[in-house]
Amino acid sequence: MDSGLIITLLTVVIILLSIVIIALLAAVTMVIIKVNNIAKNVDTITHNISSATSWVNPAKLFGEAVKAFRKR
Repeated sequence: MDSGLIITLLTVVIILLSIVIIALLAAVTMVIIKVNNIAKNVDTITHNISSATSWVNPAKLFGEAVKAFRKR
């Protein structure tokens, strides 16, 4: 084989591998961004659930009702 042909083929293979690596890095970055957004949403949901749970607590509920009637 001609050495020029071998160098050309190796160059093509290296370029293709570089494109694949860049595409994989971009895909991993997109997945990490999506997971981060999901984690933020889960944190918000958890905070809202904990707030709702504190209102279900009878002591909190009756305490707020007493405060509401005292202000009138």
